[in-house]
Amino acid sequence: MTERLEIKAQLAVTDEGEITGTAWPFGSPDRVGDVIEKGAFGAPVTLPMLFAHDPAQVVGVWDQIDETAEGLTVKGRLLVEDVARAREVRAMIRAGAVTGLSIGFVTKTAKRHTKGRTISALDLHEISIVAVPAHPGAQITSIKSVTSETFSMENEDLALKAEPTPDNAPGIDTKTFEDIRTRLAALEAKQNRPGVTVTGPQRSTEAKAFVSFLQGSGIDQKALTVAGDAPAYVLAPEETSAEFIRNLVEFSPIRSIADVRSTASHTILLPKRTGVTNALWVGETTTRTASEPSFDQSEITVKELATFVDLSLRMLEDSANVEAEVRLALAEDFGAKEAVAFVNGTLATEPTGFMTAAGIAETNNGHATNLSADALITLFYAMPATYRNRGAWVMNGTTLAVVRKLKDGNGNYLWQPSYQAGQPETILGRPVVEALDMPNVASGTTPIIFGDFKAGYRIYDRVALDVLPDLLTQRITGMARFHARRRVGAGVVRTDVFRKLKMA
Repeated sequence: MTERLEIKAQLAVTDEGEITGTAWPFGSPDRVGDVIEKGAFGAPVTLPMLFAHDPAQVVGVWDQIDETAEGLTVKGRLLVEDVARAREVRAMIRAGAVTGLSIGFVTKTAKRHTKGRTISALDLHEISIVAVPAHPGAQITSIKSVTSETFSMENEDLALKAEPTPDNAPGIDTKTFEDIRTRLAALEAKQNRPGVTVTGPQRSTEAKAFVSFLQGSGIDQKALTVAGDAPAYVLAPEETSAEFIRNLVEFSPIRSIADVRSTASHTILLPKRTGVTNALWVGETTTRTASEPSFDQSEITVKELATFVDLSLRMLEDSANVEAEVRLALAEDFGAKEAVAFVNGTLATEPTGFMTAAGIAETNNGHATNLSADALITLFYAMPATYRNRGAWVMNGTTLAVVRKLKDGNGNYLWQPSYQAGQPETILGRPVVEALDMPNVASGTTPIIFGDFKAGYRIYDRVALDVLPDLLTQRITGMARFHARRRVGAGVVRTDVFRKLKMA
C-alpha cells in the first residue's frame, strides 16, 4: 500500500475519545506535488484508526467518512476505555504533540504532470494519527481541551470560544497554543513577504538534507532517520521513500494484485490447515465420530536486493536533481528484479515465484502451440466461485496479442476492452495484468495463470529503501559510491486459489 502523509485541516478530541478532522484538504498539492480530486475516495466505509501507520497500534475506528467541498472529513472514536495506547494518543493530541492525520491508500487512476500527479481514483485503506503533518495548505483550527472548551486559531487570532469555567475548575495551559500561533504567524509573514520569487519546486527539510547527504555534507540527524534494526542503516526521507515505493509498483505489476504487507522480522511463519473435520449424518441416538483436523505452517523468508551506484564528485556538486535521478534509477532496477523473482524466483537468495511454486493445478490447452478459447473457459470455471470472482489473469504481452484474437462460439472476442477510466481490460470479466517475465506460448510451457492473488500470494516488505554513501574509498578516482538495498520476501501461501494453462 502507498502511503501519503497529510495533515488534516481540523482536529478535535473529547474526553470520551471522539475525534474529528479533515484527512485531506481538496484544492492544494502535497509536498511532492500530488493533488487528490474530489470524488476520488469513492463510497465512504468504516476504517481502522492507526497511530503512525503502524498496524500493531490500532487505537480506534473511523465511523464517518465524507467528502465535502473542503476535503475528506472524518469522525471516529479513540478506544480510550479499552486500549491504553488510545489514552496516550488522546493526551498527545491535547498537548499539541500530535496534530496531523495521514491517509494510507493505493492509487487506481492518476495523471502525471511536471510537479506530481492528479489522482482521480484510489482505494483508501486506513487513516492514521501522526505527529508530523506534510500538507503545506493544512493547519490546525481547533482543539478541544480536557474541560471541552474550544480554542480557535484563524490566521493570527486566538480566542476562547467557550463559557468561562467555574472557579474550582482545573486551569488550562495555553502555552502550547501560543507557541503554535507564533510559529504560524512567522510562516505567514515569510510567505507574504514582497519580492520573494520561488524559482523551483519547494522542497522539505528532509529532502534537502537527503540531497546534502548524498553530496557529502554529512548526516542531519533531525532530517534523516537511522533505522533501529542495525547500525549504519541510513534511510531516505519519508516522501522519498514513498515516491520510491510508488515507482516500484509501476515496474513490478504483481504488487498491484498481491497481498502486500510490512514486517519487522526476517522470517514470517504462517499457520495453515492441511486437513478438515469429518462430520457425518447421524440418527437421534447414533454415536458421534470425532474429527481431528491437521495443521502445519509455511515460512516466508525476507530476502535482500542490493546494488551500488558510482557518481562523480563533480556531478554531485553541480547537479540539483541528484535525488530524483537516484530514486528513479533504483526504482527501475529494483522493480525489474522484483518482477522476475515474484514470477519465476527459484534461487535461495530470492523470493519464491508463483510460477515455480509446487502444488498449483494445471488445465491442458488441448494443443501444444495453438491457444484455445475453450481451454481458457475451462480453466476459468475450474476455479471455485469464491476465488473466480476475485481472480486476475497474468500473462506477457506476446500472449496477450494471441488472446485478443480469440473468439467464443458466437464470434465474440473473449477480450473485453475497458471503456471506463481507471478500470482494467478483462478476459471473461476478470482483469488482466501484463507481466513481462511470464513465458511465451510454446509447447510444454504455462504462459497463463489465473487466480486470487490477494488470497494466495503474499509480499512482505522489511526495508523499503536504504541508501548509504561511500565518499572515501573511491575518492582517489574522483568518484563517490552509493550503496542501495532493500529487503523483501514473497511466496505462495495458498496453492488452491491458482490455476495454470499448460500448452499440451
